[in-house]
Amino acid sequence: MGVARSADNASRAAAAAATADAITGTDPKVLIVFFAITHDPAEVLAGVRDTCPDVPLVGCSTHGEIAPGGPTDGTVVVAAIGGPGIEVTASVAEGVSGRQREAGAEIAQCALQASEDLPHKVLLILTDGRIRDQEAILRGCYGVVGASIPLVGGAAGDGWRMAHTLVIGNDQVLTDAVAGVTIASEAPLAVSVGHGWRKTGDPMIVTSAGNGRVYTLDDRPAMDVYLDRLGAPPEAYTDPQAFMDFAMSRPLGVQRRSGVEARNLSTEIDIEGRSIGSGTAIDHGGLTWAMTGDEDSILEATDTVCENVLADMGDLEPVGLLVFSCAALRAVLGDEGIKRENERIAKWARTAPFAGFYTYGEIARIRGIDGFHNQTLAVLAIS
Repeated sequence: MGVARSADNASRAAAAAATADAITGTDPKVLIVFFAITHDPAEVLAGVRDTCPDVPLVGCSTHGEIAPGGPTDGTVVVAAIGGPGIEVTASVAEGVSGRQREAGAEIAQCALQASEDLPHKVLLILTDGRIRDQEAILRGCYGVVGASIPLVGGAAGDGWRMAHTLVIGNDQVLTDAVAGVTIASEAPLAVSVGHGWRKTGDPMIVTSAGNGRVYTLDDRPAMDVYLDRLGAPPEAYTDPQAFMDFAMSRPLGVQRRSGVEARNLSTEIDIEGRSIGSGTAIDHGGLTWAMTGDEDSILEATDTVCENVLADMGDLEPVGLLVFSCAALRAVLGDEGIKRENERIAKWARTAPFAGFYTYGEIARIRGIDGFHNQTLAVLAIS
């Protein structure tokens, strides 16, 4: 695995240079490109193909790019994975909204095409970050591959504009689409995910929910119950920006079989209707908690996730890591905090390269049928 980054403002030149530098061997099997929304996506695609015209390619726009040397904005990052003992199959689903589960099943077909002779597999998924109910996409994938193949990836970002997130697949720049790549390997592949948030107070019951929103908690307007539980300042109840500032570091915890998962509430604000939402399913009748955390707890979780993913590979050293961290975590950590996050990742990667981006949702399914996360870190280790 090789990783390279270009800060050239010319999109085609940046992508071509990063691709050339990322290809460190003679047998690349897949290219993965993460690019700032300020770049021209068609020119990014063209630049990659100028350098490497016939290797499977997936990618997406970001809320910041992650690579050795620190996080950046405005750049193009390319990861090239290949060599003996690796095979790749790719797929794309378009027109996903309204048929998320069916689209997930389409994406997962590439896993069925992977070689049965290679025992270790993972399905890498990149989604348009504006698609709602992304959990349903992963349930569609699970319906095809079951528990045998872990899922990992992220939802594309657009620099916090919340307007135009993009996916690259089938040599096209796409919206309302999902791109999937199955990596099959003779050596272990490991996925780990985690967050640094802790529950506060007693659980709250979801008494009305739908379309990724919670309308009532404990039979009262959900926004008011959430804010009351955390002792929010008065302005958070009436001012959207004040609510965003308050909620950014206080996600909603949702009970899952694998534990309590964090859901970001800071970008889908409904002051008039008093509902809260994170863009993905929060089930009626479920248990939720108000959650809190800070830079220390987030960075401790970074260490834990990286330590766990390497432990799952036994005595083998990674040849590279793919990293998916949340845009909301970036907002909480700030510019200096994400530098420290990057340093933690680099420490665990040791001499191996790593690449990734700040997402509008992280994908990691290791057990159970759920796998869409907010305000977490997800890591894939390749050996």
